[in-house]
Amino acid sequence: MIVIAILAIPFVFYFNKTDFNAARQTDLGRIYNRPVTRVEFQRSVRLLNLASRLGMSMVQDLTMGAKSESDYYVEFTWNRLILQHEAERFGIRPTQTEIVEFVKTLAPFRGASGFDLGKYTEFTQTMLPSLGFNESQIEELVADQLTLNRMKELLGTGTQVAESESKESYGQLYGKTDVAVVRLRSEDFQKDVKISDEDIAKYYESHKAQLKSDEKRKVEFVTFGLTEQDKKLTGKERVDVLQKLANYANDFTQALLEKNANFGELAIKFHGALSATGEFTSAAPDPQLASNPQLSQYAFQLTQQEPFSDAIQTPDAFYVLHLLAITEAKPLTLEEAKPKIVDALKAERVRELMASKGADVARQIREGLKAGTPLEKVVEASGLKLERVPPFSLTENPIQKIEKDKTPKPVDAPDLQMIKNAVAELSPGDTTDFVPTGTGGLVAVLEKREPIEPATYAEGRGLFESQYLERKRAIIFYEWLQDRRRAAGVHEATG
Repeated sequence: MIVIAILAIPFVFYFNKTDFNAARQTDLGRIYNRPVTRVEFQRSVRLLNLASRLGMSMVQDLTMGAKSESDYYVEFTWNRLILQHEAERFGIRPTQTEIVEFVKTLAPFRGASGFDLGKYTEFTQTMLPSLGFNESQIEELVADQLTLNRMKELLGTGTQVAESESKESYGQLYGKTDVAVVRLRSEDFQKDVKISDEDIAKYYESHKAQLKSDEKRKVEFVTFGLTEQDKKLTGKERVDVLQKLANYANDFTQALLEKNANFGELAIKFHGALSATGEFTSAAPDPQLASNPQLSQYAFQLTQQEPFSDAIQTPDAFYVLHLLAITEAKPLTLEEAKPKIVDALKAERVRELMASKGADVARQIREGLKAGTPLEKVVEASGLKLERVPPFSLTENPIQKIEKDKTPKPVDAPDLQMIKNAVAELSPGDTTDFVPTGTGGLVAVLEKREPIEPATYAEGRGLFESQYLERKRAIIFYEWLQDRRRAAGVHEATG
C-alpha cells in the first residue's frame, strides 16, 4: 500500500476530464448535521485550485480517497471540513508567525535567494483576483496545511521503518523492471459485434428516462482582453496590463449585483467587448467559446436565478458570461435515440468481449508459465503478440534526479503508468489480470526486477526513508480521516 501511495504522488486520472472550477447544481450534502451548500462547495473548489497552484501537499493528503476526477474536489471539501473540526477538538491552532514563515517557503514565491517579494506581489495581484480571493485565503490554506502536518505528526508518533522493509521497498520502486505485455485493441473486436433491432428496442425501454436530447444554451459575454500589441508584452509590463483588465472585470461583476443591472449597458460602461453566441451544446460549443473550453463549461453552470458568471481568466483575457436562453433536454423517440443506442451497445459489447478474452489470456499465461512453457509460445498459442517494454523503474530515483548526469532516459511506451501501477505489487514471474486502457486493454507479465546495488541503496537510503516514513504517516492519516468521516455523519446529496 505504501508503494502504491508513492506511485500516486503525481496524481493522474484515467477518466473523462472535468473542469475543477465547474460548479455542482445541488448542495453537496450534510456533515455534522448541517448542509454544505453549493456556494460553500464552489468556494472550496476555488481553494483547491489555489492550493494546487501553490504546490501544497495537502492537496494530495485530502484527496487520497478520490476514485475519479469529480471525486477529487468533493473529497477535498469533506476532508478539509473534517480536518478543521478535529483540529479544534485537539486544540491545534497555528500561530500567525508560523503562518507567515510557511508562506515564505511556498514554491511560487521563491527566488534564487529565498523568498521573493516581487513574485509574491505578482501572484497576489494577478492570480488571486481571478479566483475571487485575496492574501487572506493564502493564509487560510497555510493554516490548514500546518494543522494537517501537526495532525500527521501526532497520529504517526512511534512510526518507524525497519531496514528490511526499507531495502525491499527501495528495490521495488527504483530497481529496473522487465515487463512483457499482451495488448488487446478494441477495433479488433468491433467486427464481431452485431446489434439487432430487438437489442435496440430492449435498450430503449430500459433506458428511456436517460435517453434525451442535449440541453442547449445561448449566452452573451463580455471580454476584457489584451490587444494584439499587449500580447507581445512580457514581465511586469504584461502583469500591469492584466491587472487593469482584472480590475475592470471585477468591477463589472460587482456592478451586475445591483438591482435591475443591464448586462449590455454595463459592458459599454466598463469598456468591455460584447458578443453573443448561437445555441450550443456542451459537446459542441459555440465557435466563439471553443478555444477556451472552460467558458462553455461555465455556461452550463448558469441558471435563470443566477444568470451571471464570475470573471473567468484565460491567458490573454477575462470573460463574464450572461445566460440568455436554455433549451431543455427532451425525451428522444426510439428512432431519434437509435444512433446513441447503437454506439452504447457496441461499446458495451466490445468491453465485454475484451474483458473475457483478456481474462482467458491471463489464465493461459499463468498456466503455461507454471507448466514451464516459454512465455512467447504461450502468447503465440493465444493468437496475440508479445511486446516487451523497455526496462523501467516504477518511479524516478530522487538521487538520480538531483545528479542529472545519472538520470536515465525516460521510457516511451503506451500506457506506461497503467503498466507500472498494475505490476507494482507483483513478484517476478507473476501475471496481472486484464487491465482496461484507453484503446483497449492489456495483460502484463513481470519477468524480472533487477536488484539494487548496495552502494546505490546506501547513497539514497536517508532521503528514501524520510519520504517513505512520510507516506506511512499519510496512510495512517487517511485511515484516521475515514474513521472521523463516519463520525461526522457525511451524507452526500445525489443528483
